[in-house]
Amino acid sequence: MSAPNSNQSALGFDTDTVIDAAQVVAFAGLGYVFCLRYLSLQATTQKGDLSTAEAQTIITNGLGLMPVQHVPYPGWFPDATLGASYGANAVAQATVIGVPPQVNIWMDLEGVNISAASADVIAYCENWFDAVNSAGYLPGIYVGANCGLNATQLGDLPFQHYWKSLSNVPPIPNRGYQMVQTASPAINGIDIDIDNASTDQLGGQVQWWSSAST
Repeated sequence: MSAPNSNQSALGFDTDTVIDAAQVVAFAGLGYVFCLRYLSLQATTQKGDLSTAEAQTIITNGLGLMPVQHVPYPGWFPDATLGASYGANAVAQATVIGVPPQVNIWMDLEGVNISAASADVIAYCENWFDAVNSAGYLPGIYVGANCGLNATQLGDLPFQHYWKSLSNVPPIPNRGYQMVQTASPAINGIDIDIDNASTDQLGGQVQWWSSAST
C-alpha cells in the first residue's frame, strides 16, 4: 500500500455513527474530503465502532478516513500502563481493519480527572504515541476539554499532529493545530462535528487513508 493523501486545506467531519455508502456519497457531494471514525479502547472492535467493511465503504465511495480512539468516561486517570495498553489496542484494530502505514491514528485526550498528576498524563501520552508510532502509523492527539496538560506540556509531547476540539483548549506553541473541530447540526441523517484540516506552522499536515493510497 502506498502513502496516503496529503492536503493543504480540506473539509472533513467526525462521527460516532456507522456510515453507509449512500451517506458517504452524500457527504462527498457536499464537498467533504475526509472523515474520522472510532476505534474501541479494547483490543477488538466493539459494536458501533469502525469495522473493516465500513472502512472499505468509506474509502471506495469518495472519502478519506482516519481512525480516532475513544476516551474513557470523564474523570479518568491516565498513566503509563494505560497508555501502552490503549495504544496497542488501537494498533491491533487498525491492523485488522487494514489501515495502511503512514496514516494518522488519533488519541483523544479529554475529561482527565482534575486530581491526575501531569507526569502521569504525559507518561500516558508518550506510551500511547510509542505504541502507535512503532507500528508505522502517525500518532495524532485530539486536545479536548480538561486534557490535564498546559500549552507547554502539550507542545513538549512527541506528537507532530494536533487536532483542536471545539472546546477552549491550550494553543500548541510553535506548531499550532493541523485540524480544528467545530459543532454542526446533523447532516445526512447523522450527528457530526465538522473538522477543517490545514497546514500547521511547521508545514505539518494530517494524513488519511483513501482509495488512492491502497
